[in-house]
Amino acid sequence: MSQSIHDRAAEYHNLAAHAHAAAAASHGTGALTAHELSRQAHEHSTRAFAESKRAAETHGESAAEFARK
Repeated sequence: MSQSIHDRAAEYHNLAAHAHAAAAASHGTGALTAHELSRQAHEHSTRAFAESKRAAETHGESAAEFARK
């Protein structure tokens, strides 16, 4: 079964939140992974936004309307 656009967007939002939390937890521990986790969080956030925008456009909402929300 394929995921809906909304499900993919939600998944990326969840992945970004998890990566942000993991980076925050490892911050100050001397681990070199905090930077990588932050990079992953940013990547997931960017993909989540793109999927959310695509979902809005699929349902007839313009990108300008979506950005105002």
